[in-house]
Amino acid sequence: MGERLLTADDMEKLAIGATILGTGGGGDPYIGKLMAIQAIEEYGPVRLIDVEDVPDDELVIPTAMMGAPTVMLEKIPNGSELVKAFRAIEDFMGRKAAATISAEAGGLNSTVPVGAAAKLGLPLVDADGMGRAFPEIQMASFSVYGVPATPMVLTDEKGNLSLLQTISNLWTEKLARAATVAMGCSAMITLYPMTGAQVKACAVRGTLSYAIRLGEAVLEARARKEDPVARIVEETRGFRLFKGKIVDVLRRTTAGFARGTIKLEGIDDCKGRTMEIEFQNENLVAKEDGQVVASVPDLITLLEVETGTAITTEGLKYGYRATVIGMPCASVWRTPAGLKVVGPRYFGYDVDYAPIEERMATR
Repeated sequence: MGERLLTADDMEKLAIGATILGTGGGGDPYIGKLMAIQAIEEYGPVRLIDVEDVPDDELVIPTAMMGAPTVMLEKIPNGSELVKAFRAIEDFMGRKAAATISAEAGGLNSTVPVGAAAKLGLPLVDADGMGRAFPEIQMASFSVYGVPATPMVLTDEKGNLSLLQTISNLWTEKLARAATVAMGCSAMITLYPMTGAQVKACAVRGTLSYAIRLGEAVLEARARKEDPVARIVEETRGFRLFKGKIVDVLRRTTAGFARGTIKLEGIDDCKGRTMEIEFQNENLVAKEDGQVVASVPDLITLLEVETGTAITTEGLKYGYRATVIGMPCASVWRTPAGLKVVGPRYFGYDVDYAPIEERMATR
């Protein structure tokens, strides 16, 4: 795909597209967008490079935010956390990194690495570890292919820094979650340090440029007064699942996650029907009139009916009119190893995963 420069103008597109892929999670895109724009204006554009352009023996360190997205609405980073965390891993490993990469493609966690790359003076790899957003650390393609999540560093806006070394990526999640809760339910993190060869083998490729294209499609549809939801469905090879009004949101922040249920009553061609969506930071299972129509690891996103703007779990409100869409996930998540860590049964749902295109074919 070659190389391109990410400028401040690209951040609006990236924020729009990444929030669609974030399936309700990944953090508030507005905050991440502002952080990235400020960094680019101060330090210059960021080089977005293809996976194949990363030398096999060079070090790549992912950057991200961890915690409950709802907390980020009020607990704002001071901007120095990721640089501090990045340098701590470099110091611990005794070598410098050649690039950073997004841990997940979703909301804040697609724009935060742009700001980190600008401040560090490093290129950003056009890939991530999920192709969407997931709530837990071990839920990354890096982990499926055997890359250790540690050494991992967590930092907060107060200046605290914690470095973890664990015996498994599941233990990384448990210990890092406890540290994140102690830090106020959100922290900036660096983790999964890996070589360029490992990035080539296990990353979900092209996700940042894909998110930018999605954002461009939405902005273009709005400018032409076309239906942005239709453009999103077309670009993602997705499906319209439901159109309705949000009539209830049961939401709580617990154990470092935003958990809850969204209830919608149908409008227009869905009138007389209902939908419930369960979420844990991200939307996990969608049921229409009690029947599962889509489930994790496929993507479930709520879009504002008129604008196509993705609604994050922290932004859900009574009265919003939304179109619920489903999109196919990255192929790694449909393997037995992938479903073991991100399938609906892992989250406690008595549901067998079926690809969304198969569910839609029999609906």
